Amino acid sequence: MNVTGCKCKGTCNDPTTCACALRNGSDFPYVSQNGGRLVEAKDVVFECGPKCGCGPDCVNRTSQKGLRYRLEVFRTAKKGWAVRSWDFIPSGAPVCEYTGILARTEDMDSVLENNYIFEIDCLQTIKGLGGRERRSQNGDGGVPANLLDKYDQSSESAPEFCIDAGSTGNIARFINHCCEPNLFVQCVLSTHHDLKLARVMLFAADNIPPLQELTYDYGYELDSVLDSDGKIKQMPCYCGAVDCRK
Repeated sequence: MNVTGCKCKGTCNDPTTCACALRNGSDFPYVSQNGGRLVEAKDVVFECGPKCGCGPDCVNRTSQKGLRYRLEVFRTAKKGWAVRSWDFIPSGAPVCEYTGILARTEDMDSVLENNYIFEIDCLQTIKGLGGRERRSQNGDGGVPANLLDKYDQSSESAPEFCIDAGSTGNIARFINHCCEPNLFVQCVLSTHHDLKLARVMLFAADNIPPLQELTYDYGYELDSVLDSDGKIKQMPCYCGAVDCRK
């Protein structure tokens, strides 16, 4: 989908004239504090992209500025590898992007032992399909209606694309699940506006002290994961949350 960039110069400041701010519900999704922090979780964040007039220091490019915290992979007693930060992470700060090889979800159905597949379910989450919980708690989340109209019913049934980090990925693939996580998943669009190919970013849900394990909710429905025989695969949860749902 072709994207028309904003006409701002230097940095975007006026949400009433910035085209990217208008896509976000006539406001900027970030505040400049601490190098850029997301105000609240949204269905999708529209960032400035390569066709915009603003520069790399624009606050509406917050997730594009790379890692800003020192992250460490470490070994746990029951959960295998995990990730923590040596630095304090303020609430709303971008932590990392989930990266890997872009693939069609239907081509990955046979790879049952690959635990590093992230479905790009931005569209399904907005619609609340398949038991997914909508990320935005504020009305329509700022998603333009004409953007949703571009997708027919067949494209909504299941995520068409996924990110396969099994063989190629970054530190995000080692972040464990928790039923009460300190990170949340945020779909981000900048170079295009195709919800099925949104970037998957992880943001801090709370202030996170140094050396606390980083976690996010994988979003699996109970008894939704099947083994090679089509039987329900039991997946014990070791998150330790008070309200653990498994």
